Amino acid sequence: MTIEPLFLSDGFLKSTTASVLAVNDRGGIIVDRTNFYATSGGQPGDTGTLCRADGTAVEIGATIYGADKSEIIHVPTLQDNLPEAGEPVELRLDWDRRHNHMRMHTALHLLCSIVPFPVTGGSIGEAESRLDFDIEDAGAIDKEALTQQLNALVAAGHPVASRWISDAELAANPDMVRTMSVKPPMGSGRVRLIGIGAEEEIDLQPCGGTHVANTSEIGSVAVTKIEKKGRQNRRIRVRFGETA
Repeated sequence: MTIEPLFLSDGFLKSTTASVLAVNDRGGIIVDRTNFYATSGGQPGDTGTLCRADGTAVEIGATIYGADKSEIIHVPTLQDNLPEAGEPVELRLDWDRRHNHMRMHTALHLLCSIVPFPVTGGSIGEAESRLDFDIEDAGAIDKEALTQQLNALVAAGHPVASRWISDAELAANPDMVRTMSVKPPMGSGRVRLIGIGAEEEIDLQPCGGTHVANTSEIGSVAVTKIEKKGRQNRRIRVRFGETA
């Protein structure tokens, strides 16, 4: 089945029409095009509502990929009033939740630009997120200084944009990849990049997630804790609207 992931080209698409391709044996709904992001790369899948042509609203409690990532599955909270294959539907995001994930995801890219070490893991939430870095000695990393640097980048209003490069271009520039445990998907012939700054001078790395269009959209953030998680692993936590 060919499924168009609209969130890759337009992260601000709050609703879209689609056609149901199938409902699997677990009640998961698969449509031909979707603005719902599926859980991946530390970013949670979207929630929202699937509206049927007769006005029935089906609450979507999660969005996930199928086993081989060729399917995007919308998981209803209840197994009642599910649509049928071929039925036209409208997908409406829980926008406030999604937008918070977008703001947080871009904030973590800014954190990557400040902390020049490989990323070993991460998680994005609505109010708090984290990144884990491979740092042997984190003594020089100060949360107050990181908070000031992050908010300066936010306030500067740097543009955020996506573009695509070939698998070969990424292979020739391995330093673009910051994550140690999760590698960007390759094999389709192209890889999506997220660049921050008019000349991508703030940050540039492969990413399939959703982001804001300008760093000013993130709002106030703070580094609230730096934790030791193993001999070289340091976890940096970030929240919205707080001071360090």
